Amino acid sequence: MAKPDLNDVILLPAQGLRVGANDNSSCATFFRNLKNMCGTVGDAARPQPKLEFDLSVVDQIYDGGASLCQIDMTQAAALRAKYPGVRIVPVSYCDTAVKRRPHVTGRSSAATRMVIQVVSAFDGRPLPHAKVSAYIDFDKGTGERRTTNSKGEVHLSLHRARTLERLYVDPRANYWSSFETNVPVHKIRVVRLTPLDLRFTDCLRYFYGNAPLEAGNGVKVAIVDSGIEEHEDLRIDGGVNTVPGENPNAIGDSGLQHGTHVAGIVAARGTPPHGVRGLAPGVTLRSYRVFAKGKRTASNYAIAKAIDRAVDDGCHLINISLSGAHSVVLDEAVAYAHSKGTLVLAAAGNDDHDAVSFPAADSLAFAVSAMGRKKTFPRMSSHREDIARPFGTDRMNFLAAFSNVGFQLDLTAPGVGIISTVPDGYVAMDGTSMACPAVTGAAARLLSENPKVFHLPRAQSRTDAMANLIFASTIPMGFGGQNEGRGLIHLRRHASNSPHRQ
Repeated sequence: MAKPDLNDVILLPAQGLRVGANDNSSCATFFRNLKNMCGTVGDAARPQPKLEFDLSVVDQIYDGGASLCQIDMTQAAALRAKYPGVRIVPVSYCDTAVKRRPHVTGRSSAATRMVIQVVSAFDGRPLPHAKVSAYIDFDKGTGERRTTNSKGEVHLSLHRARTLERLYVDPRANYWSSFETNVPVHKIRVVRLTPLDLRFTDCLRYFYGNAPLEAGNGVKVAIVDSGIEEHEDLRIDGGVNTVPGENPNAIGDSGLQHGTHVAGIVAARGTPPHGVRGLAPGVTLRSYRVFAKGKRTASNYAIAKAIDRAVDDGCHLINISLSGAHSVVLDEAVAYAHSKGTLVLAAAGNDDHDAVSFPAADSLAFAVSAMGRKKTFPRMSSHREDIARPFGTDRMNFLAAFSNVGFQLDLTAPGVGIISTVPDGYVAMDGTSMACPAVTGAAARLLSENPKVFHLPRAQSRTDAMANLIFASTIPMGFGGQNEGRGLIHLRRHASNSPHRQ
């Protein structure tokens, strides 16, 4: 007989992520004995005859608690019948909450050839590893996407097009992006990218300037993301990789750059023009990697395990710049954090004013939308397409066109054209992914400056006190509550750190 197909599921106790010490239910007994009964995937042990279903343990958040397992789904009913208190939860996935270009359909058999050459506007040298997105029809996604080679070139095959409706060029690092419309299709087109000047006043520095290096001292911040790569502007205290099957000590970049950028917004310690400064450089920064090497999504299991580990490691704040569908596993992890005095801050998502995604939509998490400000990015950069209504009380401010909205929102923060660290240097990114760590950094500064709240016992009372402290420090921007929650965190300025205009 053929071996049944096994599916990944998460098994949860009836409540929370672990069984109570005094819980003598059949569900509790099941979890306490699960690993012994089933063995672990990759071990020689196989399920024992006393089980009536084919089940193997892949990974566990706890011995005696939430477990990632492989099970023959035709036998799931048998598991439920024998242990009715066990919750069987599907594995689902979250994506980074950074703005992305829409999907393109690829090359056509009847095609017009075109070469895009990407060079530095400073010295004309070719720029490899830049992403070129050429759209003939943007709404339909017709076009092609390529990455420049060592000569800074991409070779496109376009469906008998005379004009590109939109042409985007996104550098890997150290340059601003480029955005053009109605571009004539010629054999060769040269795109010149403007180098990043780290003294430039982006939206984040417009509102917050450059923090003193001690800002955020004593506060421990977890970045649950794609890992934080070593960078001259960052000090990483440690962390853990919670991707099943990967080295737990592999907490650096998974290949997405995203986590390193998020970390820099919170805690970068550089000084312009040779580096960048985050909002709370003095925090203890920890990396919790939830993306497997080369993968673009992270499982709800890996995220829940990362939240749990960050809480147990004593983190005050957890930044989650990820978005996805609702998952009870993440509900339980966020609730655990809240009960232990740890505040979870999450990106609202980037679905063009659609509903707030999870885990931000969880009422125990802080949900953050993204705003921007005109003239805080170059006119020819792609960031200009994020300008949209509603505008704020100050008409230079706007809610980002991509930002999700809804009644679940708690705060807004700068998320358009934000300059921060990446493994190869620095780059400007857009997204509620960028707005969320701006709130995390500002919250760390508030907490560090308020010892009465900082020294509260690790319990729900501390989480609530931190939330009250943050809400008391906000100012409305004029976008409306469905778009900004309580508004933007206001921090007192340091006279020597006023923003520099380029």
